[in-house]
Amino acid sequence: MPVEEHKIITKRFGVENLQDLEVYRAHNGYRALEKALRMTPDEVVETVQDSGLAGRGGAWFPTGMKWGFMPKAPTVPSYLCVNADESEPGTFKDRQLLRWDPHQLLEGTIIAAYAIRASVAYIYIRGEMWEEMVQMDGAIAQARAAGYIGKNILGSGYDLEVYTHPGAGAYICGEEMGLIQSLEGKRAEPRAKPPFPAQKGVFGCPTIVNNVQTLSYVPHIVNHGADWFKGMGSERYPGTFVFCVSGHVRRPGLFELETNAATMREIIYDLAGGLYEGRKLKAVIPGGASTAPMTPDQIDIVMDPAGFLLPGRGEFRGMFGTGGVIVMDDTTCMVDALLNLMHFFAHESCGQCTPCREGCPWARDILWRIEHGQGRAEDLDTLVDVANNVSPFLGPFTTICPFGAAFAYPIHGFVQTFRSEFEAHIEGGGCPIGQNEPDKVPG
Repeated sequence: MPVEEHKIITKRFGVENLQDLEVYRAHNGYRALEKALRMTPDEVVETVQDSGLAGRGGAWFPTGMKWGFMPKAPTVPSYLCVNADESEPGTFKDRQLLRWDPHQLLEGTIIAAYAIRASVAYIYIRGEMWEEMVQMDGAIAQARAAGYIGKNILGSGYDLEVYTHPGAGAYICGEEMGLIQSLEGKRAEPRAKPPFPAQKGVFGCPTIVNNVQTLSYVPHIVNHGADWFKGMGSERYPGTFVFCVSGHVRRPGLFELETNAATMREIIYDLAGGLYEGRKLKAVIPGGASTAPMTPDQIDIVMDPAGFLLPGRGEFRGMFGTGGVIVMDDTTCMVDALLNLMHFFAHESCGQCTPCREGCPWARDILWRIEHGQGRAEDLDTLVDVANNVSPFLGPFTTICPFGAAFAYPIHGFVQTFRSEFEAHIEGGGCPIGQNEPDKVPG
């Protein structure tokens, strides 16, 4: 029986004029906020914690627990930052949530800010998402006019201001400390932790950073209760998750599923329509560019974070990631695919840590030589050694933030899984796969 979607946060996609406040209210909008304001902040935190909601930005840390780190009686202003940067290649769900249902995110933001006793919330939006930011500004203006933002919200005595803040399109700003640095007007160089943002975040004050998908669930959890959310998905990571499927499939797009409802095979072949006629699956990146590829004999694993070594410490040797599923068929040159990723990561490194600043361009240059017929026999060992010195696969990393692991893990995965293809490039003096040159990474 074909797998079916279970839509919660994408259910209203396609509703005409949903960006308008009155249309959103007609679809049960802002009732969760009204309910939350009749609860104490601690009760809201407890509800979210009991629901089992975990952060959907890739780390899968319990959201309610994270909120609970904030001071109960703050002596300085507290802040909420919404991570709408969405820089991970292969991931595009947050952009669609902003585009189709901005008030859903805004309602979740206001409830979360109330729960952590924040006085200001910043929605940090990737600079390329200009239309989405303009739309969010309109939603904020409508909500302020209706009394959902500002002084004494709905007569509750709670005050909150919400602002959008455009980023400059830097991958590193998807990391919470890099985002905070950028928000403060500084160079986006992540800070070492501790102290964590809940102790010292924006402007040195207590701060929580949550991503768009995480906060979009909050109104639904408040409306329906913790048990409702826990009744879906897996025991450890309940609820649904939005998968972004792209690459060599017939129907690329977004698919919202319960966390243990489908295998990777079902996502590719049932939901995304499978590969084009005459093509065979070669590899699939399961969770964005920073995750190692899966092979065709591995795609029957159920897509539940608990089954992966990171974050759930499961049995599958890989990362669940952010849901950015990139499908590659047998026309794909794996050396060129990894070179493409290393071009991206070398460009996006903030340069603060030596392992990233020097290691990623080094890896890129080695791969360029291999792809262009100049590879040497020792290159693969050097490439793996560079990755190991930055971060052994699924092990500790030597950099301030996870960026080092983000570029090291694909190297480990690609070279380990497709080593013979890399060796064929070196031994044959170039790429053996007949592929259109304009489609490949330029020299």
